[in-house]
Amino acid sequence: MIGGTSESRKLIDRIKDLENFVITVATVSGKEFIQGSNLHIGRMGYKDMVKFIAKNNISLIVDLTHPYAEEVTENAKKVAAEKDIRYIRYIRRKVGPKTKAIYLKNYEEAYDYISKLQGTIFFTTGSKNIGDFENIRGENRFIYRVLPALESIEICRKYDIKLRDIVAVLGPFTKDFNKAMFKEYQVDYVVMKDSGDEGGTLEKIKACEELGIIPIVVGREMEEGYDNLDAIEEIIRRHKDEKFL
Repeated sequence: MIGGTSESRKLIDRIKDLENFVITVATVSGKEFIQGSNLHIGRMGYKDMVKFIAKNNISLIVDLTHPYAEEVTENAKKVAAEKDIRYIRYIRRKVGPKTKAIYLKNYEEAYDYISKLQGTIFFTTGSKNIGDFENIRGENRFIYRVLPALESIEICRKYDIKLRDIVAVLGPFTKDFNKAMFKEYQVDYVVMKDSGDEGGTLEKIKACEELGIIPIVVGREMEEGYDNLDAIEEIIRRHKDEKFL
């Protein structure tokens, strides 16, 4: 199982009676949320995945990574196809353009749109794209809400983000918590991913609407997969039984 989301923790709790699985997470911070001797910590590229699968005799890949972890998902699909291993993907339902938020298709469209704005912009998109956002900041104030992890802080330091523009805090966040934070920083826009209801997207949008702030959602591609953990748990348990037939 490739983890990194709250759903991966929930699924592990459901199948903790099983012993024939291993869970991987990219960073040490994942250890705070997932316990056990079958936890592997470390980022894996395509070649790393090939070696890991061979070493651990993997026969099923369950991808529970974040909707925006495209590279990991693509590598996992590629490895599964080449090694003839079954691959299943958990997908979060999109919030989509049905809300009053400004909904942009992808990051490229977001960079273009945000580059034309003026004011204080609060980013809840994590640390990965800070460098790209800084390239279009101009004279605006950009505030970044990131995980309180060393990796996130190092990225902020890399791009010389001022301390007053770094909000290092761990979610999930309620609507009221978001409202208090957005109001405190007097923001004009809030940029977020379409991480689904599980990722707190709706709570951010509601907070923006009540404060008269403009929410900007960076969209994502449609994916094929399962949008409920019941189906995935059933597949895992059935796979275990099939292996011993």
